[in-house]
This record gives sequence, C-alpha cells and structure tokens, in this order.
Amino acid sequence: MIAETVCSAVAAAGLGIAAVTAYRKRYLAAARLAAYSLVPLGLVMTGVVDWVADTAFSPTAWAGFGVLGASWLLFSTTRAVERRRGGTRKERRAARSAQTEAVAPAASAPSLGQASRPAARPAAAPRAGAGEDFSDIEAILKKHGI
Repeated sequence: MIAETVCSAVAAAGLGIAAVTAYRKRYLAAARLAAYSLVPLGLVMTGVVDWVADTAFSPTAWAGFGVLGASWLLFSTTRAVERRRGGTRKERRAARSAQTEAVAPAASAPSLGQASRPAARPAAAPRAGAGEDFSDIEAILKKHGI
C-alpha cells in the first residue's frame, strides 16, 4: 500500500514538472517527462509493484536469482574458455589432423604441391638509364623468386 502511494506521488510530481516544462515552451522535453512520470503509475496499475514487493521479501525468489546468476556465470565462463581454445573438442581434433596432413614429416613449412605455385617468370632486363639505383631491389626480388 505504501509502494502504491509513493508511485502515485512520483507520477503526480513528474506530471507537474512536465506541465511547467510545457509552459516554458519546451514541448518535446515536457512530453518525455510526462512519459517517464507515467511509468510508475502504470506499474502500480498492472500489479507489477505488488509482485516486486512480494519477490523482494521472499527467500525463495532470492535463491532463484542466485541460481540464475550461477547459471549465467557458468555459461559465460565456458564460452570464454571455448573462444580462447579455438572451438569445441571436435573442431580442435579436425584442425590438428588437417595440420599434420598438410606438413610433410621433414618439412619446415606446409607442402603445397606444384600446381599451387606460380610458374617462375624470367627476370626483366634492366634499363640502360636506370643504372645502379634498382640493383638492390632486383636482388631482393630475385631472392624471393619474383
């Protein structure tokens, strides 16, 4: 009963402030204040305030909120660990088997087959006017097979 009285008083005060704001020709702000001030009155009229008051003093309800919190904590922890590890157990096994199949036993890098490598292109002859300016760049490109 006290909660309903308080919510009604808050709604009346908010509507009064909205009226003063509308008097000052700030209609958008007044409409927003009126909307916010009608929320507590609507909560009282729908019975939500009674439900909240009954829930606030119920140990069973608080135990239920504790169980929901523990469930959320477990869910978020397992998701964080799963993201850190890189997926589920099946996905990690598939990735490991694909990785071992792609690398030859004595190779230091994945062996990609001849079809996936581009054909070697002949190096372009340097221009007569270019001189020694690009010789170091050409050496780097030849080193990398470009």
